[in-house]
Amino acid sequence: MRSHKRIDKPLGQLLVERGVITNSQLRKSLEIHQQEQGLIGEIIVKLGFAKEEDIAYCLSLQYGFPYLPLENYEISAEVVSLVPKNVCSHYCLVLIDKIGKTLTIAMANPLNDHAIEDLEDLTGCDIQIFVSTPSDIRNCIDKFY
Repeated sequence: MRSHKRIDKPLGQLLVERGVITNSQLRKSLEIHQQEQGLIGEIIVKLGFAKEEDIAYCLSLQYGFPYLPLENYEISAEVVSLVPKNVCSHYCLVLIDKIGKTLTIAMANPLNDHAIEDLEDLTGCDIQIFVSTPSDIRNCIDKFY
């Protein structure tokens, strides 16, 4: 099983401690989070309190996965061909590289164990995870598929 170096603090608290959002912005986000389903980070971005990069960076701190901006990343056609576009879009992830039996991916939600298990089944590879923003991942999917 994958081991994570976790910081046992909620994402909102980490964002406040790092000065990304204020306590009142966090309270407002949590109120909306109780009314709507969805990830707290996405709600904070939708409200304009933080950028996706801020959320991805704090997720990487919180769960011990490295953050990888994908803006200028090139992905080989061989790697792209390993997993269909619909799987990548569904789980908001993109394949980055394959070395031996290790497949490196970037995903918006690194705690989605179902996505990891599906990728392991599809590819027969061990999965190494990086965190990236949903926009970066969607842009990569559009560019390479």
